[in-house]
Amino acid sequence: MNEVRVGLLGLGTIGTGVARILIEQQELISRRLGKNVRLVAAADRDLKTERGLDLSGVRLTDDASDIVTADDIDLVVELIGGYEPARTFVATALENGKHAVTANKALIAKHGEELFPLAASKGVAIGFEAAVGGGIPCLKALREGCAANAVESVYGILNGTCNFILTKMENEGADYADVLKEAQELGYAEADPTFDVEGIDTAHKLSILAAMAYGSKIKFDEVFTEGISKITAADIESASELGYRIKLLGIAKPHGDGSVVDKVEMRVHPTLVPVNSQIAQVSDSYNAVQVSGDFVEHTMYFGRGAGERPTASAVVADIMDIARVSPDGVEYLAPPMAYVAEERRDLQTLSVADIECEYYLRLMVKDKPGVIASVTAILADHRISLEALNQKERHASHAVAVVMLTHETTEGNLQAAISRIVGLEAVEEDVLILRKESTVA
Repeated sequence: MNEVRVGLLGLGTIGTGVARILIEQQELISRRLGKNVRLVAAADRDLKTERGLDLSGVRLTDDASDIVTADDIDLVVELIGGYEPARTFVATALENGKHAVTANKALIAKHGEELFPLAASKGVAIGFEAAVGGGIPCLKALREGCAANAVESVYGILNGTCNFILTKMENEGADYADVLKEAQELGYAEADPTFDVEGIDTAHKLSILAAMAYGSKIKFDEVFTEGISKITAADIESASELGYRIKLLGIAKPHGDGSVVDKVEMRVHPTLVPVNSQIAQVSDSYNAVQVSGDFVEHTMYFGRGAGERPTASAVVADIMDIARVSPDGVEYLAPPMAYVAEERRDLQTLSVADIECEYYLRLMVKDKPGVIASVTAILADHRISLEALNQKERHASHAVAVVMLTHETTEGNLQAAISRIVGLEAVEEDVLILRKESTVA
């Protein structure tokens, strides 16, 4: 087969970018592959909008079903987003013997375990590089480049909206609400930003990375997830004074006896990282993924995590990978989740209470003698030692902000201590708890 015929579902921002590459870069793609990749058809509900692209040679339809069952389509690209009808369309395409490529992290995180065996049973491939990190080839690096390594940790800045907000808050000393409004005006954040700012988007991506790193099933529902909405400009300033920068990180680590992994730690939350670390330098809407392996040591993948051109680039890279072996050479591709299907295991997720971490604590307390002594006594009762303690200026309410950095303890132990601390008469608000990763590269 000297031609791979592509059908595209969705002509939004990313879909338009994919169509643009397939049309405008057709000669370059052919030179790299030794065969043609041709956009045959595209489906979208809105076929009237001008997209600045010559689609005269493309069959346009407002019914995606026409594409996923069409005889003249070899590969379907799903860029609709969300769970449904994306899952149904991709499953139907696979059932009809068509390869599938998607940028849909929610789809893979929620339904990947259903779609991978379906693709295998039909002898077709499913590609999803663009689902994590946009244009950054982090999945390919983890699946192929680091394949000889036992992965020791994965750290990721995986949401450009959150990174943009935290960067602006730091650079301008601005409040979260003001920067969020600016991000919405600039198009970085949706009108309802919950999916991004509460860490859900990052959790989707982390669950895929963790499963690929450790040969586990994808368990999005078991990722411990916290967002950035409680972070204040004062917290960012306090962290800076202590030598740290706050980033929303997705973190995955293995746990077990020696070289045998039986549990996987997965968490998404605002994290203090050393200001001189590589990942702390990732600013604005950029993404980064750090993979550490026992032989390769620390590797970092950095770039635009979203947007028309970077994400479309990753989608077309998947199309080209599949086109190289099409129509009947799927077995020559690396397994979609990096491990052969029969070796992927249903590993347990480490309980949140058992996570070991260092912590940043911010308390608002009444400005009177003995309060800090009472707080530190409770921490001592739970064998929690302090690395640093900083008392801020008194507020107009006569409350004082107290910032503490702890040494390593378990989440369960810390939460037990905090439950006692918030019961003190002098503590006026809930304690803000942030986690700290001192060993990130």
